[in-house]
Parts: sequence; C-alpha cells; structure tokens
Amino acid sequence: MNGMDVLRRSSVFAAEVMEVFERSPTDKELVSQSKVLCRDYIHSRLSRVGFGWSKPDHGLSSGGTLGEVSSVLLWLGDELEYLRPNVYRNVARQLNITVTSESVVSDAFLAVAAEIFSTGVTWGKVVSLYAVAGALAVDCVRHGNPAMVHTIVDCMGEFVRKSLVSWLKKRGGWADITKCVINMNPSFHSHWLVVVACTCVHYMKAVVFYLLREK
Repeated sequence: MNGMDVLRRSSVFAAEVMEVFERSPTDKELVSQSKVLCRDYIHSRLSRVGFGWSKPDHGLSSGGTLGEVSSVLLWLGDELEYLRPNVYRNVARQLNITVTSESVVSDAFLAVAAEIFSTGVTWGKVVSLYAVAGALAVDCVRHGNPAMVHTIVDCMGEFVRKSLVSWLKKRGGWADITKCVINMNPSFHSHWLVVVACTCVHYMKAVVFYLLREK
C-alpha cells in the first residue's frame, strides 16, 4: 500500500468518525444515554448517603460529552435538592407506596413522570425527574430492595423513549443541557431559582395526582 492509499483511507476514516459525532443521535442512543445518566445520578445519591451500589460500566467518562452532561445534571440536581430538601426525600412515603413490588415502583414512577411533563417539557422538569429517580432509589436500598434500582433505571429509559425522545432530538441530544449553565459557581443563576420553584410545584402536583387517582 503506497502513501497515497494510506492518506486516502485515513481521510475516509476521519470523515466517518466526524459524521458519527455530527449527526443527530438516534432514538436508541438517546434512550441508552438516559439510562447511563440515570445510573450515574443514582450512584451519586446512594454514595452521598453511604450506600454502596456497583453501577455497570458503560464508558461514562468525565472527559467525554456524556460525562459533561452527567456533571451538569448532578450539579443542577444538587441545586434543586438543596433549595427544596424536603421535596426530594422519602419519595416512597410521599407516594404512599411500598418498594417491595416491581410493578408498584414502576407504576408510581411512570405516573409521576407523566404528570410532571403533562404541561410540556423543560430541562428543569428533566432534572426533577432524575431527582425523583435518585430519591426513590435511595428509599429502595434503604428498605433492603437494591434490585429495584435497575427497575427505576429501566423506567427512566421507557419514559424517555415514549415521551422525551422527540424533544431531545430537536435540541441535538443530551448535550443541550450544558447550555443551562455558564459556569459551576453556585452563587449565580437567579433564573435557575425560578425554574426550581416552578419545577417543585409540578412535582408536588404529580404526587397529589398519584395519591388521589383511583387504584
């Protein structure tokens, strides 16, 4: 193989690689990424309260785009939970459910998710849903049901597939969430405080809706 062939093949390979990064993500990729982000979020919340949980390694790297998305998601979740600490704690108790049944946990999570997004999609609501997933996972592990964590992750993927994929694709994928922040300084972003207030209201309405519906 001469030098020109090597150069040509290298150029073709480089073009193919760039095409993968520049093209819009597929539905399957967005769902898969949502589950990776959910595992990372839950792992962070379990670690914070002293619970160990080995999340599968899906190549999430702090240096990659998805790693950056995860960092922003966790930071925004921290802000949300810090400003309204009682809202995103003891979610199972708020929903009046036991965490021993996979169907009960799935039903509750998907019902709350549907109600949160009943009036539209925003990044604030997405962060809120991940905060609910993290808090519910903590409840499950605390009550001796760590296997339910995988159920919550699967439910997140299912909800994203059915309700959020189109919205995410219009924004070019999960990386769009990084536009919510300019830097990681917790002293800024007064507009995020407004988002937090509105998001908490949507979540509380979702809890009430779940409690009042016919069972």
